[in-house]
Amino acid sequence: MQESRRLEEFKKSVTNKFNIYNSLFLSLPYRNVENVGMLVPLLFHQCETGLSAGKNPQEILEAFFTNMVEIQDERERLDFMFRFIQYVERQVVLYDSVEDAAFPKLQKYTNSLSIKDYFGLVNRTKNWDKVTKKLSSFSARIVLTAHPTQFYTPAILDIISELRTLIDQDRIHDIDLTLQQLGLTSLVNSKKPTPLDEAKNIIYILRNTYYDAVGELFQYVKRNIRNKDFDNYRLIKLGFWPGGDRDGNPYVTADITQKVAEELRLTLMKCYYNELKELRKKLTFKGLQEELLALSTKLYVAMFDPNAPISYQEMVERLEAIREKLEANYHELYLDRLDNLIDKVHIFKTHFATLDIRQDHRKHKLAVETILKQKGIIKESLDELKEKELLKWLLKENVQLNATDFDEEIVKDTITNIKQLKKIQDSNGEEGCNRYIISNSEDIHSVLFVFGLFRWCGWNEEEITFDIIPLFETMKGMDAAEEVMQTLFDTPSYRKHLERRDDTHTIMLGFSDGTKDGGYLKANWSILKTKETLSKVCRKNGIKAIFFDGRGGPPARGGGKTHRFYAAQTKDVANHEIQLTIQGQTITSTYGTKEQFMHNSEQLLTAGLSNNLFGKEHVISVSQRKLIEELSELSFEKYDRLKQHKKFMPYLEHRSTLKYYTRANIGSRPGKRGNKSQLTLSDLRAISFVGSWSQLKQNVPGYFGLGTAINELKEQGRLAEVKKLYREVPFFRALMHNSMMSLAKTNFDLTSYMKNDPEFGDFWNILHDEYQLSKKMLLQISRHKILMEDEEVSRESINIREKIVLPLLVIQQNALYHITQNSKYKDLYEKIVTRSLYGNINASRNSA
Repeated sequence: MQESRRLEEFKKSVTNKFNIYNSLFLSLPYRNVENVGMLVPLLFHQCETGLSAGKNPQEILEAFFTNMVEIQDERERLDFMFRFIQYVERQVVLYDSVEDAAFPKLQKYTNSLSIKDYFGLVNRTKNWDKVTKKLSSFSARIVLTAHPTQFYTPAILDIISELRTLIDQDRIHDIDLTLQQLGLTSLVNSKKPTPLDEAKNIIYILRNTYYDAVGELFQYVKRNIRNKDFDNYRLIKLGFWPGGDRDGNPYVTADITQKVAEELRLTLMKCYYNELKELRKKLTFKGLQEELLALSTKLYVAMFDPNAPISYQEMVERLEAIREKLEANYHELYLDRLDNLIDKVHIFKTHFATLDIRQDHRKHKLAVETILKQKGIIKESLDELKEKELLKWLLKENVQLNATDFDEEIVKDTITNIKQLKKIQDSNGEEGCNRYIISNSEDIHSVLFVFGLFRWCGWNEEEITFDIIPLFETMKGMDAAEEVMQTLFDTPSYRKHLERRDDTHTIMLGFSDGTKDGGYLKANWSILKTKETLSKVCRKNGIKAIFFDGRGGPPARGGGKTHRFYAAQTKDVANHEIQLTIQGQTITSTYGTKEQFMHNSEQLLTAGLSNNLFGKEHVISVSQRKLIEELSELSFEKYDRLKQHKKFMPYLEHRSTLKYYTRANIGSRPGKRGNKSQLTLSDLRAISFVGSWSQLKQNVPGYFGLGTAINELKEQGRLAEVKKLYREVPFFRALMHNSMMSLAKTNFDLTSYMKNDPEFGDFWNILHDEYQLSKKMLLQISRHKILMEDEEVSRESINIREKIVLPLLVIQQNALYHITQNSKYKDLYEKIVTRSLYGNINASRNSA
């Protein structure tokens, strides 16, 4: 009933409004694009009916240009397609704005557990003591990343925000003007953004959305929890990767890291200054004016001069002094507004968001090897040292380092960066930058190389105020994780370091490369098992384990329904804190408005809290584990055979948009790690890997192998076991739901012309057969008639978005075809492929 009412509201506030405003938008006249808008519905109809009839993109567009617009010249057709792409891009922006505007209305009919609902449940179960204790220490850390699928410029973000407000108020005339503005404003960067540009784009959202949203969410909990001394200012923590994540991005340097840290602090000072400015208009009392002006002046200087910071302690002391006078002399007038500001200062301090450093383990190995060669300890390779001797150098021996003594840029930058981190902590506070993450961790050296580099770069061992976080992302890394962590705990120097870090260890697990490596089910199952194992190892050693999940946008990269994922964790997984990355367009689509941010942050909190407060601790029995393991291995075998297929990489290189990701002015990072001329799957970044399958509308990483695995058990007469597993195990059900989302966004009709391709026809048919089988098997175990049957609103939203971009996808596939035919306009067709990425990515919202 609730979902039906929600769907009714969706159709009224989203579907109908979008149709109205889209009609208005398509009729707007723009320079050089006359009549294109009116042809958008016609081309959509041609694409939809053409694909259903088995026509290929070339046939569909040929019929359209011949019969509908009478354009015969190929160059003129190309110009038309460019103009058409521009229209569709803006249709997506309009739809985003309409859907975002309806978000508060739709939440009235949601079944998800908000903080308000959670407190009501606590009140009925009389669990306040337990809840208060848990809430006093629990937190959710949302880490924002600058992956190359979030590229709306601040100008477009402002237009989206304006449209949301206008649509909510049905101000037709102003909507008309804003749509005209949208039509004339560029959606794409004229050049690739630098890492600093990317950081500033995300900081824009911090300033305009998260500063108030985090504060309001904290205030709500503080007012409603039955503890007048509640002071868990870490309830919602913000993390930040742009400018610190140098894994595979050669453009992130020590200088960039320093500038981003300064930008975070300066922007926060602007937030404090503006809020204090408004407060001064209320606190117009003679006895407070001097103190308010003094603080305001210091903040004003600090928000422009990176060398004139004001400390967290000083801000708190000054505000508390003002508070005392307000209580004593001015009847506590506007005390609540002053307390709001004080609480925000406690939450954000002087850092706003914690800037994480991330680097690939292989870069650290290169740095250590180069340093020891320069010092004469080895001649060529670390292999010359016995393990015991290497550990002695990393943990005991002192090495004096000067970055200018080295020629290799990565070595120089690694040294410079680690040396400067203390300076960043001095200005932004320890929380400003106190986490160092190592990608591709597979042994103890992943952590100890970093520990050793800190020592060699001048950090006193007793004062290394950094959490060193291994990222286990490959199957090999997850298999080795238990031994790695136990060995680290058994290493005296490192164990003492952990004592100084409150006997807490953060461990990161990556979905993106795990799925690319092991396939969807095996990767997710391995991650859960690894979490359980590492929780046990940490408990045995007296260490509090905190898991940091590298979750991307789509299910193939750990995305999907985040609340459902965390609510399905087993009781054997440590549950002290939820940490996850928010990547790509998910930043603006899921956490982009204050309402969305607060709702989804609440979902994270309630998922973590409800797991062990209301008897919802999930247990997967031995027999159920055995069954999941069996399905996992069967699906992996199918996926692994696909990876080993001789056409796997050629198909992606020559029949997908893979190589065009690096040509788009989307992000600063390259599409693959390393500089090898031969493209390999291991070096291929998950963003471009998953994104390319998404652009093809094949979404292979989100389900491939599931159909074969389930069907194998069905042929053994065991389908009932899998159906029971789906009903009884929330973790398994959550994975299947996410795969159904991937399947719902799949459209093999788009590429059906490939089935007879002399080079790739057989490979395409392998993909298509597994898609059909996976869809059939998932519908059978869920007993659904259609995909996402019980998620009507999400299904409706996907359908609308897929319809908007269908002509764009046909144009893209047509361009890819002409590129393979060595057209004389090959360069223009390649530009069309590159340009078409933007609208498709934004429409999918979690495509990469």
